[in-house]
Amino acid sequence: MTHQGAKAKLKRAAWLKRAETQEVFALLDGKKGRTRVVGGTVRDTLLGRMRDGAEIDFATEFVPDDVMARAKNAGITAIPTGIDHGTVTLKINDDLFEVTTLREDVATDGRHAEVAFGTDWVRDAERRDFTMNALYAGMDGTLFDPLSGLGDCLAGKVQFIGDPDRRIAEDRLRVYRFFRFTASHGAETLDKRGLEACVRAAGDLGDLSAERVGAEMLRIFELPRAAATVRAMVKAGILSIETRILRELATYESCTDVPLAAGRLGLLLEQFGTIELQRMWRLSNAEMKAAGALRDAGLLLGAGQINEVAYRFPDVSKSAIPVAAAIHDWSHDWQDEITRMLRTTRVPPFPIKGQDLVDAGLSPGPALGRQLHALEREWIDSGFRLTRDELLTRVGD
Repeated sequence: MTHQGAKAKLKRAAWLKRAETQEVFALLDGKKGRTRVVGGTVRDTLLGRMRDGAEIDFATEFVPDDVMARAKNAGITAIPTGIDHGTVTLKINDDLFEVTTLREDVATDGRHAEVAFGTDWVRDAERRDFTMNALYAGMDGTLFDPLSGLGDCLAGKVQFIGDPDRRIAEDRLRVYRFFRFTASHGAETLDKRGLEACVRAAGDLGDLSAERVGAEMLRIFELPRAAATVRAMVKAGILSIETRILRELATYESCTDVPLAAGRLGLLLEQFGTIELQRMWRLSNAEMKAAGALRDAGLLLGAGQINEVAYRFPDVSKSAIPVAAAIHDWSHDWQDEITRMLRTTRVPPFPIKGQDLVDAGLSPGPALGRQLHALEREWIDSGFRLTRDELLTRVGD
């Protein structure tokens, strides 16, 4: 895409023409160039990959108190979500817009930056991470590109602004963001200077919070292609993942058009286990449950337990097939066969309930639970053919 074509696309953007977006511009003197949309919205519009419902972030010359006051006078809800760092969230109808005052870093410890507010758009751009993220759009969609980042954006070049070591020193999480953006916007082709800076910083990432690192890793794992990037992170000393698991991650990508974060986490469970993986990246119980289900189902498929998977994991059985293929190095033909077998497996309700065993003379308690489980096991192994009466004849066996 040419530069002019991309700029024309920005002027035509649907999000720009929406009444709510224009209301924010009008509130904060957008017509005078004192407020612009910044970052991902601009970048992804230029690239033709803007998602519906994506957040629209504004940069403004107005300090937070002025933003709050103007919003109040206009009857707009203003929420001081990050006011110490210059961010106010405006709510118009059902839409939320983050508005952040132009800033420049005063001091940083690599985790938190002390910032000063200002009105210098170039200085604000210079404190951002990558050239493709230092792009702004005015009220009429005119591109403001103070650091000439459009070329990098359209070329898919993830390049730190200025000195990569300095950008990383300001916030060491940018190491992870460098790899994430390379996977999402850089076709997994790493900028040489950026990679060298990340390697130099690799031994100085321990103070980053597990939550922040985990959030970045999840976003990497949600991408269509990430295996090469993860391998590069291991080579750079950012991650420690066994070679066998790296192969499985690459195979997993080749086995599905829609790789899942839960599937990738499921593969990592073999090396780290549930407790360590959850602690390492502060993953939620729901995320761990999803990863565990895909891994368990994948292992059962590898053992030929089609009925077991169809019965115990009906909601994830299809998604577990590429996980199983990665673990067991299946051919595409065998994947298709497993898919066919699962699709044609019909699972009726288990015909026995606990009360049936009580009626048969068993007392409530652990022994009854074990008996119920044993009958369930026989029923699954029979291909769900054993009837209620046939199962009850086995009580006590």
